[in-house]
Amino acid sequence: MLSGSASRSIDYETYTIKDGLKIVERFFNLPLDHSRPDGEKIRVFARQAIPKAKAKTAQDEAKLPFNEPDPILITLVVYLQGGPGFESRMPGNSGFAKELHEQGYQILWLDQRGTGLSTPVLPDTLPSHVKSDEEIAQYLKFFRADSIVKDCEAIRHILLGDKESPEDQKWSLIGQSFGGFCVVTYLSIFPQGLKEVFIAGGLPPLVDQPDTVYDALARQVIKRNKIYYEKYPADIKRVRNILAYLESTKVSLPSGGFLTVNRFQQLGISLGMHGGIDNLHQIIFRASNDLELFKKISSKTLQQIEQTQSFDGNPIYAILHEPCYLQGQPSNWSASRVLHNYSEYIWDRVKRQPDTEPFYFVGEMMYPGMFEDYANLRPWQGAAEILAKSADWPRLYDTEQLAKNEVKVNAITYYTDMYVDFDFAQRTAARINNVEQYITNQLFHNGITKDPGDVMKTLFKLSKREYD
Repeated sequence: MLSGSASRSIDYETYTIKDGLKIVERFFNLPLDHSRPDGEKIRVFARQAIPKAKAKTAQDEAKLPFNEPDPILITLVVYLQGGPGFESRMPGNSGFAKELHEQGYQILWLDQRGTGLSTPVLPDTLPSHVKSDEEIAQYLKFFRADSIVKDCEAIRHILLGDKESPEDQKWSLIGQSFGGFCVVTYLSIFPQGLKEVFIAGGLPPLVDQPDTVYDALARQVIKRNKIYYEKYPADIKRVRNILAYLESTKVSLPSGGFLTVNRFQQLGISLGMHGGIDNLHQIIFRASNDLELFKKISSKTLQQIEQTQSFDGNPIYAILHEPCYLQGQPSNWSASRVLHNYSEYIWDRVKRQPDTEPFYFVGEMMYPGMFEDYANLRPWQGAAEILAKSADWPRLYDTEQLAKNEVKVNAITYYTDMYVDFDFAQRTAARINNVEQYITNQLFHNGITKDPGDVMKTLFKLSKREYD
């Protein structure tokens, strides 16, 4: 149970958007530290989307979501976004949301604490009492999955705690990528609040420190680089020319950041998504054309590069990415250390090789140099160093509880996932009771948005637990 009672103060307003969705926008005042319920508060925002077609009468529709005109509408599902550090998009009635609505679900689109409208955490929005690097580091520790899950549980009590039936007080979860990590944390801490859960590319490695995880992911990213260069072999030379230019020239970006060799290498983060290889090629092709024509990279190309990198607007993604794996251990810049073992990722080594030798882009890996290259990360450089050395990270997963789990876990797992290693996902699935998986090598990490009909219909089928 949560310590103490969360504030029941809720601000909300409603409106209707096209495709027959009633939207209820809600703010919840919740503790920054759930172990101190009377201490500092933050505001958490969520949009609730209700398909009006499920209301039987106009009177029922007007009362939504405060009544239950149809028993099927009792099920509320919370969407937990990937990240960490990203808000939920504005809901609509398409994609996987439409599949959920057609099954009668209401969706609660949560802006996880620190993102979107949930007391966003940016260098210019920190509380006035959080000033020093140490204070910033300690403050940011409250924005991991364990705190996000405690927010969810507090909101569940506020929205559903007054229902007469204990079963009606439960809700369901759907977690994409890091959202799946949050789902497994929820299963560890508050399984009694859940009806069932859906996980898309997000069965987390049950590790205490991520070195072995990054080693496995480094090899997956190599595979994607090979496919990229096999498709666009001329980009081997183009990339080498661009990096030689960046090494000799200080290139400023519109935001005030710097386009360094390391930052350019981070464009590979898209390689594990549908369309990512082609999108990366277009950037390389354009930058190469600029150098040929103008002997520099044009402002338009720099703008496009910057728009593909989200760390300035979502800094939690950079500063809390490695901590999302930590339980009582420090990271010590795990990804940076691990990738140094692979010559393909090290420009100082590759540039000494023949010009037919490709330089490999990195995936979802964070480097200490990012806190100089990205303008909005610079104020947190000191805090990032403190967090990288910290071992003071609470446990995220209760393996004993997971082993006796009774909540239905329905997961899609991607065999070629570049962000959540398949072998680690299988080890996790073996340690959680009541898991059914849909495993495919035909979809990548964003499969739930690329083919939502196939993904959601299969997950719903798994949920029935019908066997031959």
